[in-house]
Amino acid sequence: MIRVGIIGFGKMGRIRAEVIRRYGRGEIACVYDPNISQNSTDLLILPSIDDILNDGTIDAVFICTPNYLNRPLTLQALRADKHVFCEKPPAFNASEVEDIRKVEKKSGKRLMYGFNHRHHSSIQHMKRIIDEGEYGDVLWLRGRYGKSVDASFYSSWRSKKEMAGGGILLDQGIHMLDLFLYLGGEFDEIEAFISNLYWKTEIEDNVFAILRNRRTGVVASLHSTMTQWRHLFSLEVFLSRGYIVLNGLKTSSGTYGEEVLSIAKNRSTAPAATWEDEERIVFHEDISWRNEIDHFFDTIENGVPVRTGNSSDALVLMRTIDMIYRRGRQ
Repeated sequence: MIRVGIIGFGKMGRIRAEVIRRYGRGEIACVYDPNISQNSTDLLILPSIDDILNDGTIDAVFICTPNYLNRPLTLQALRADKHVFCEKPPAFNASEVEDIRKVEKKSGKRLMYGFNHRHHSSIQHMKRIIDEGEYGDVLWLRGRYGKSVDASFYSSWRSKKEMAGGGILLDQGIHMLDLFLYLGGEFDEIEAFISNLYWKTEIEDNVFAILRNRRTGVVASLHSTMTQWRHLFSLEVFLSRGYIVLNGLKTSSGTYGEEVLSIAKNRSTAPAATWEDEERIVFHEDISWRNEIDHFFDTIENGVPVRTGNSSDALVLMRTIDMIYRRGRQ
């Protein structure tokens, strides 16, 4: 059984721990977090990160820390001969991911990033439809991902650029961008507008971006916002012979509503779609956390590469984010 150490035991660390324990694929050997005490959990709390990394009985480390720690801790853990699962973002820019990839290659260990949305059942269903080609080629994508924050945001590390690396784009928009890349391929031409009209901190609260692949002509439109006063997730993929629209996302809080996938029946001529043509699938259970950890553990147990959410995916994603920030600030 894979022995795991968890660094960071806030919301994400606790989610990872719960899933690992519930499904019994791994054993949580210990946890480190400077803000928790031993009487707050039945897991063993170690006094330092080094105590985890220097423990030769620990196979894999989960890094569930504020953004600014992701890169240095990933490097430390790989150099300590550990497999690594790290939450997003992988780093603050593509250059930092390239540094990580060099160490990863030298270590021979598995490195996977927490692009959790890829593992939702609805997204997997969308991916199968696209890959099978029954609905033709992807023409364009549109993604809107928004949430509301309150005044307590000012006191959190997420509001501080030196700790977060960026605003809503790195916090939430990164997931939608990752889905664009997963479902639609890469983009090499970008226009963007970045604003901070409401919260007026040093990080952005809105990003509008248009992305295009010059070779294929595929275009994607992104709006990532923290001034969406009602939480919203919407991903639309239109193909040459149909469309797939995902509205809502199943989460523990329930604030994004039902996870509903609408699929247009296959057709060859336009205009063809009516509301009656649609197939609607409602996903009542969120199994993405289990799917994600199962994939990570499979790569370790079977000695195979990380198929999705690997460092190559992370590099392409961060190059795209770099381009959005550059274009948005011109």
